[in-house]
Amino acid sequence: MKIGSKTQKASAISSSNADTIVIRGFDLCRDLIGKVTFTDHIWLLVTGKLPSPAQRELLDASLVAIAEHGLVPSVTASRMTLAAAPEAIQGAVAAGILGCGSVILGAAEAAGRLFDTILVHSAAKSVEQTARAAIADLSSTRRAIPGFGHPLHTTLDPRSERLLELSRNNGTAGRYLEVAESVEKLLPEITGKRLVLNVSGAIAAVLLDGGYPLLALKGVPILARSAGLIAHLLEEQQRPIGFVLAHSGSAAIDYDGEAPAGFVPDDH
Repeated sequence: MKIGSKTQKASAISSSNADTIVIRGFDLCRDLIGKVTFTDHIWLLVTGKLPSPAQRELLDASLVAIAEHGLVPSVTASRMTLAAAPEAIQGAVAAGILGCGSVILGAAEAAGRLFDTILVHSAAKSVEQTARAAIADLSSTRRAIPGFGHPLHTTLDPRSERLLELSRNNGTAGRYLEVAESVEKLLPEITGKRLVLNVSGAIAAVLLDGGYPLLALKGVPILARSAGLIAHLLEEQQRPIGFVLAHSGSAAIDYDGEAPAGFVPDDH
């Protein structure tokens, strides 16, 4: 049984013939290669239009801000995968990307959806009233407020400050940033904790204000982190630590299950 629409049989992203490759209406070789940046090309692929200078700046800055974040779980998984399967760098990259979710890297999309919901409902009420209701709902069910709080940057996320500065300077700052700042201001009153706007929340606000589509927002951190993973995987081939990470993880965990009489676990 077929599922979904049976009428839509077209794509508007690319096509080709023996002489020409077309990307979103542009001749790839004549119009794009050597003439646009990769950031331009990403925006074109996603939105169908080349970005303005301000849009390019925001997307480029967002990608730079989160491409590398040290030995987080996604990077650790990627390096350990390459250690176990050194012939499959694509598998190691995939392993790292599969580790990107609501806790790591997925928060930009979740924050964007929160900001968008507040903005939609603020048509009937003020942004502050709508934001207050949204925060109260999340807090009452003990759900995290996406885009806010950081274990290290507890008083200020410097990446957020820089992204917001760029947004204001290039004239794209708008309603989404207004919502983000309203939420940040209300959090101590409603949750009892001061949670700063983190880089995921900042990326959501500045890109949405800049015209980047909400449905493609999660792709930004995934794309950025792919670059970081490739750097880690090159280093893993030159200065391997994948098995060190695996052994360290094993050594950090105690066994507390059933065991035969007299059994003493190895000290790792």
